Amino acid sequence: MALGKDYATQECSIASALEVVGERWTLLVIRDAFYGVRRYNDFLVHLGIPRAVLAARLQTLTAQGILEKRRYQQSPPRDEYVLTDRGIALWPTLRALGLWGREHITHVRLRFFRHADCGTELGPYGECPACGTVVPVPDVEVSPGPGLNPDPADPVSRALLKPKRLLEPVAIDPV
Repeated sequence: MALGKDYATQECSIASALEVVGERWTLLVIRDAFYGVRRYNDFLVHLGIPRAVLAARLQTLTAQGILEKRRYQQSPPRDEYVLTDRGIALWPTLRALGLWGREHITHVRLRFFRHADCGTELGPYGECPACGTVVPVPDVEVSPGPGLNPDPADPVSRALLKPKRLLEPVAIDPV
């Protein structure tokens, strides 16, 4: 029996969500958008994703209102992809999945997520234990952890070795 392509018979909000974000690579594209990756080629080199798959994922995420396509250059025309409010609402899901992966699969600390205002590491629900509030995504600082490769090959990974706030465009150093 062939594997179905959707969850049409499921009356479940998880199944409905998987219709949008459940394809392979999709959550990694969204993760990179949180890290500030915005340009097609930067997604391509950082993820190592096939071009056709990336194009399809970006098209779906844009059509679903998770990413917004914005023109940053007129000639030749070039666009970037920015998370919308609907996309930013996926942060708790990505945070929880990352914590689960670290605790149950990798057991390695790859990144730290801190409240940029006070420097306190976020709790499991995105809260700042020192301030007693859930930290808005733009106020989350991501920095490398001890398990991250200190000499990565691609320019996006190198740029992510420096602490930065989520959603701010990643600054790629020219080689």
